[in-house]
Amino acid sequence: MSIQTRQMRVQRIAWEWLPVRICLIVSVVMLLLWLPGCVSESLVRLRSQPHNPLSEKLMLTAKGGPRPSERTDQVLRRYEITSADDPEALLRQLSHYCNSDPCHELYYALAELSYVEGKRLQPREPERAMHLYWNAVLYSYTYLFSPQFQQVRNPYDPQFREACDVYNGALEEVLREAEKRDLFRPGVKLACQTPQGEITIKIVPRGFNWQAEDFDEFEFVSDYDLQGLENRYQTHGLGVPLVAKRNCRNTQVPQERYFPPHFSFPVTAFLRLHHSPEGDVTGAELELFDPLEQTDIVIHQTQVPLETDLSTPLAYFLQDVRLDRAATFGLLRPDQAQSFAGLYMLQPYQPHKIPVLMVHGLWSSPMTWMEAFNDLQSEPIIRENFQFWFYLYPTGQPFWVSASQLRGDLQEMRQVFDPMRKDHSLDHMVLVGHSMGGLISRLLALDGGDRFWNLVSSHPLEDLTLTPEKEEQLRQLFFFEGERSIGRVVTVATPHRGSEFANNFTRWLGRNLISLPGKTTTMLEHLVGQERNQSLADCGLDISTSVDSLAPDSPILTAMLQSPLPPHVPLHNIVGITDGTLSLAENTDGVVNYQSAHMDEAVSELVVPAFHERVHRHPLAILEVRRILLIHLKEMGRVPQELVASGMPPVMQMPTMPATPGMPPAMSPPWPDGSPIPEAAKSGWNPQVSPGYPPPGMPFPQGTPYPMMAPQGPMMGVPPYGTPVPYGSTMVPGTYPTQMPPNPMMPHGYPMNPAPYTTPGAIPEMPATYPAY
Repeated sequence: MSIQTRQMRVQRIAWEWLPVRICLIVSVVMLLLWLPGCVSESLVRLRSQPHNPLSEKLMLTAKGGPRPSERTDQVLRRYEITSADDPEALLRQLSHYCNSDPCHELYYALAELSYVEGKRLQPREPERAMHLYWNAVLYSYTYLFSPQFQQVRNPYDPQFREACDVYNGALEEVLREAEKRDLFRPGVKLACQTPQGEITIKIVPRGFNWQAEDFDEFEFVSDYDLQGLENRYQTHGLGVPLVAKRNCRNTQVPQERYFPPHFSFPVTAFLRLHHSPEGDVTGAELELFDPLEQTDIVIHQTQVPLETDLSTPLAYFLQDVRLDRAATFGLLRPDQAQSFAGLYMLQPYQPHKIPVLMVHGLWSSPMTWMEAFNDLQSEPIIRENFQFWFYLYPTGQPFWVSASQLRGDLQEMRQVFDPMRKDHSLDHMVLVGHSMGGLISRLLALDGGDRFWNLVSSHPLEDLTLTPEKEEQLRQLFFFEGERSIGRVVTVATPHRGSEFANNFTRWLGRNLISLPGKTTTMLEHLVGQERNQSLADCGLDISTSVDSLAPDSPILTAMLQSPLPPHVPLHNIVGITDGTLSLAENTDGVVNYQSAHMDEAVSELVVPAFHERVHRHPLAILEVRRILLIHLKEMGRVPQELVASGMPPVMQMPTMPATPGMPPAMSPPWPDGSPIPEAAKSGWNPQVSPGYPPPGMPFPQGTPYPMMAPQGPMMGVPPYGTPVPYGSTMVPGTYPTQMPPNPMMPHGYPMNPAPYTTPGAIPEMPATYPAY
């Protein structure tokens, strides 16, 4: 064949395949638009000017500024200090008055004027400006904490807050200069020139789980504008909020694998002064505090709040675009994404804190949890008792392969951090999974037995000709035991019965776009080959990718539904809907319909109005996770007595939704368990229709028969009180107590509203469907 003929043939083939290529490109775009992934967004924005609460008051950036406040001008007028053209002379005069007749307002004026003059000189005389900033810190510290002013200090005076701002602002300028000179590090000593002479300042971390060598560089929170997180959690007080970049030390240490690269964490810097009996400054320490562990300090026997920010450092860390890339890379190239898959921590492992492991869904990454993490870690009782971990896995592979890998990762983590198994908090882990992550979380707690193996083979594993390595891989995939360290599972927008979006087209598309790990592909192909060679039925688990594994006809989903969780592992469920005018049975979150997301075995179920990709970020869903964590603490005896006495937060409910015509609407909140029957229900109580019910006005005890709805018709197949009522049940004609037995642990927490049925007598004889309450 000539070269010209060969080139013509190549061109003809290229033109023939062009429509297919175009179709694939369009399909990729459609798939990326459909998949409920994590959208990349800017989380923090660098400000043109650092945020400063004194900017407006002291005209720091205005034309003609900076200049002192009106209150400081009043002090100068009172003492007839008029050397405004010579700021240094003005400061000397003011200092003379202050030494001869100490006054807290004089100290404030000295602090403010030093700060204002430092701002004026900084562009052209940075060294002189630094000296003035130090003085501003010292004078404002004296104003705030000197015992001689204890009787005249007024924390309600706006000047008191302004003194705090001067202290914080001046200290920040000092630290910025130290950072430029590479002197801002734990263990380093800074020199400070005070009116009494030079003092040495040691930089000391306080209360961190990190080591001193973990601190690398610092960024200033005031430089950044928070954008990507809905809520900003901060406390107001003294100190400079910072972002500390972590120094990645020895990567060979096993613990290092659990920290993300380029990790950063929040810090608050506070300068503590030491005085002689005469009141002179004799020394100082620049203390670095972990705001996750400490939000106040004690100075001169006074509790002082720290200025902290938890959200901006979190957003700064998440700005790393590689986390976004991990979502798409893990979907389309799960074979290559295995290198960065695994468990991740955002703080060092903390013994005696219960792990909350958050598992993301398809085409996503741990970034998807940061809204919930930001809200949850803001509460002291949560962060004092829980440590949050995140699982990053290649979402292109079948979810049961990811569950097997997570099972191994948890065992390895235990060996690294608690080889002697002394930390019993690790035996009460809470798993929270979104979408496909919910399937992974639930599968992790199940005992496999041989149920899952029977999906792929009709022969015992021992009858197959396998290498020891492949046999062990298959055992891990199919012959697993529930992870004993799991104490509770929360599934969010999870397709327990699959999703209709995993159809023939998207499954074909997934198989053409997703590159499975070679080890998994080889193993399954080898297994199918063994089956065929032995004249057995073809592999019943026809799954190549994660899209296959989410199809409604996926045998693995059926097997999971037939496998209840162990009694000691409660399941909580959160479901999303998008149309409040439809009944729950007709509803969907845009990807997973309600009937697929609902779980009969759940001890609680919350419905929130949100699309699939936003369900776990919805405020009600985050509050529900908080409620579940508090329940977990209560059952472990960890909740403080005052919280137990005030009662646990109620189950959050959907806003009242229109129900099917003629049916009672949803009512929120649920009546407490054991509450008496309302007066309106008394006349409707009929022992003939409702045998076994207590007299009117008495609580419904556990175990009371539940005759009001029957799956097969009147009084047939009635489930006992406390069990879920299947959707599609019909109302029993006749009279009955017009209230559902009060039980907040029913799947939806929806009691029947008695209002429409206040008249004694029979309800309408209508085999209408009760809308999934």
